[in-house]
Amino acid sequence: MSGQTVCGSDMRTPWRDFLRTETGSATFLLAAVVAALVWANTGPGSYEAFWGTHLSIELGSRGVSLDLREWVNNGLMTLFFFVVGLEARREFDMGELRDRRRVTLPLVVGIAGMLVPVAVYLAVNSGHASVHGWGAAMSTDTAFALGMLALLGKRLPAGLRVFILTITVVDDFVALGVIAVAYSDTIEVAALLVALGIFGVILLVRAAGVRRGPVYALLSIATWTALLKSGVDPVVTGLAVGLLTYAYPAARSDLENASGLFRLFREQPTPELERSVRQGLASTISPNERLQRMYHPWTSYVIVPLFALANTGIPIGTTQLSEAASSPVTLGILLGFVLGKPVAVLGASWLAVRVSRGRLRLPVGWGATAAGGTIAGTGFTVSLLIATLAFTGDQLDDAKIGILAAVVCSFALTWAVSAVIGLLPRRMQLRALLGAAERIVDLAAPVDEERDHIRGRPDAPVTMVEYGDFECPYCGQAEPVIRALLADFGDVRYVWRHLPLPDVHPRAQLAAEASEAAAAQGAFWRMHDLLLERQDALKPADLVRHAAEIGLDVPRFERDLRKRTGAGRVAEDVESADLSGVSGTPSFFINGVRHHGAYDIAHLSAAVRTARQRAAVRRT
Repeated sequence: MSGQTVCGSDMRTPWRDFLRTETGSATFLLAAVVAALVWANTGPGSYEAFWGTHLSIELGSRGVSLDLREWVNNGLMTLFFFVVGLEARREFDMGELRDRRRVTLPLVVGIAGMLVPVAVYLAVNSGHASVHGWGAAMSTDTAFALGMLALLGKRLPAGLRVFILTITVVDDFVALGVIAVAYSDTIEVAALLVALGIFGVILLVRAAGVRRGPVYALLSIATWTALLKSGVDPVVTGLAVGLLTYAYPAARSDLENASGLFRLFREQPTPELERSVRQGLASTISPNERLQRMYHPWTSYVIVPLFALANTGIPIGTTQLSEAASSPVTLGILLGFVLGKPVAVLGASWLAVRVSRGRLRLPVGWGATAAGGTIAGTGFTVSLLIATLAFTGDQLDDAKIGILAAVVCSFALTWAVSAVIGLLPRRMQLRALLGAAERIVDLAAPVDEERDHIRGRPDAPVTMVEYGDFECPYCGQAEPVIRALLADFGDVRYVWRHLPLPDVHPRAQLAAEASEAAAAQGAFWRMHDLLLERQDALKPADLVRHAAEIGLDVPRFERDLRKRTGAGRVAEDVESADLSGVSGTPSFFINGVRHHGAYDIAHLSAAVRTARQRAAVRRT
């Protein structure tokens, strides 16, 4: 049960889609690594010959000529960093980081999580020629890190995913700066100025409100080409353009406008109206969300695995492994990730909380933070990218072995940390996992016991708010689930708020006002239950029959319905829904936090249990 009436759309969100795609792609990434190792060890000559094949694209007398590995590393990986930029911007505009105070801690931890591993690498490689490869030991891989969290399942809290993702975004942003400054060839100033000029044009086009994708695509390709010619790694283009792309929730007014356009097209299917419908639908969804849905599956399931296939193929035998075991490159990368990352994440978190005197708080408990530190030791994509820029020959093979070994060791350490947490007494385990930080409240209008319609104990530690529409079939499906939930949990109170969607449910507004007319006679919940049970009987005559059935003063009910005495109350609920970013029904909030996902008994029960656990931790 995950349907929703949103003047059209479903319950999926960009954030949940991002996690689902990223964690699922870890399997493809792992398969690509195995395939590359098998290929390189069974046919090393063919592996290098294939990826060394040159491919040229020319336009007149000018063009770009790179081998296939360079096309993957410098070309396709630009799209990967573009998606990273999109997600970072979405988090700033709509996610956890929209509260700017929450940016500071992951920013500090992310920077420390790069500096400490680099320091470890430099200490191990001091006095060796390999010291210049320090950049390969600093960046966490998003796909493997989130894939690791998915494999560990319920052992670790969901809040850790947001924390890890924010750290990896900081990693990627700083790493690209390092690539541009420390690992780029001799800089061609003229080409670099051209690239900056074209990027300036992108900023001007964006400021002018142009929404044409091909315009930005052509300008981005031109910027990428100029950066490539300048000697600066051109993947920076992807991150920069991604960070410029707005993210915003679909407004209910825009959705209603799109519904109206579609009805007009249904009545008069002309090419002009078809174009208007497409533009109207496109305007309801932010460019950020549209681009993520378009490119993220490609980067996760094709580009990053292809990158792994092109770069992880190294001959592995007893000789190579024994040499790598004593190589400062391998040891520096391995210790940087496995030792430096956990120490940095825990140490920086502790210092930030201590120095801020509690103003900065971890989004999870210290046990989960420790697991986050070991997960952060999973370096792959950016580390391999920097390794290919910093090393050649045997040193490059040693670096790849160190990176792959760090992935294995990080998973083992994370599993061990989660296992230790699982052995703790229940109360200590909850505090270690959840901590005491307050979550961002999404519900704009707090529950008011004097005005809201409430079922359950007034002092219940868990409050579930539903924005619903009496004609919405999904709300009807959710009703028995809510009843079962209230029966199973005695410490939950349930609040109904109106969100009639008249553009798709023409009788919803009148039904909402009928429930308020019943509320004036102390019978809101009886009318509420009857309306959801008989969603096909919401005409005025039906509503009057319902009023008589539940024993209301029918003349008074009819008078209130004619005078629309409940319309103001319904409008207040609709306004609070708009302020909370709600555009469809049913939409649930649990202790003020928006519930994204299915609303069957299993999913809602899990969300309630989590909220109850957090409330218990705060009370202690």
